Amino acid sequence: MGFKENISKLVFWGASLLSLGITLGILGFMVILAYPIFAQGLFWDMLVGPWSPDHGLFGLGPMIAGTMSIAFLAVGISFPISLGVSSFVGILHPGGKGKILKGMVEAMTAVPTVIYGFVGIFLLVPLVRELFSRGSGMCILSAGIMLGILISPTMILFFTQSFTMVPQSYLNAADALGANRAQKFFYIVLPFAWRSMVTGLILSFGRAMGDTLIALMISGNAVGFPGSIMDSARTLTAHIALIIAADFDSIEFKTIFICGISLYAMTGIMVSLVRFLGRKGRV
Repeated sequence: MGFKENISKLVFWGASLLSLGITLGILGFMVILAYPIFAQGLFWDMLVGPWSPDHGLFGLGPMIAGTMSIAFLAVGISFPISLGVSSFVGILHPGGKGKILKGMVEAMTAVPTVIYGFVGIFLLVPLVRELFSRGSGMCILSAGIMLGILISPTMILFFTQSFTMVPQSYLNAADALGANRAQKFFYIVLPFAWRSMVTGLILSFGRAMGDTLIALMISGNAVGFPGSIMDSARTLTAHIALIIAADFDSIEFKTIFICGISLYAMTGIMVSLVRFLGRKGRV
């Protein structure tokens, strides 16, 4: 057993180091290819400035604002839905109806993203256009709703798994004290399961921020700073997809590497902030 444990530890350490090396390697690759922008002192201007190549302006500020707006809206839409569904599946009806619903949620994870995009274009966008009578319907709201549906299965499965990890002895003790289902949920389940729930939120937010097709197909891809959720917007990932065909030596093409670095930075900040708040007991 000692030999097998040592081999297992080496394999796990090797996998961890390989993952770390690949992650840092990708980041280093983007930094190296974006070096001409750093050398010219254009990095900060690109982060906050507007996008207007005809006037020599290659700012990614509108794309960063669009990315954060759509991602936060998607998480805000998905969270209450996911919490309700996971509570139904994991607490109220863990068998029977809950199993059927969980199976449907698991099946949703296998649906290609482009299918969600087509549903958004032909069903959601016309609905938003007719309901609000403003614009084409390709806007932050449409993209946020569809992304919220896309990330819901991930969030639901994480929440459900976190609920099942609550020790049965805790629930039995609550039953012995006469607690009802709502009291058990708020005073037993949530305090015990919040760490896993935060992990699900982080992963869901990362997927919403890193998704390309839905943002590309539904958000409208406007390059201006959005003023409301009814405005069209372009995300960093959609910008990469649209600019990838530009001349390799142009500054316009080099901006895709700044997009990648920005996505890395935003994801890292979110993860670090949540972990910091979790250690302080504020989450």
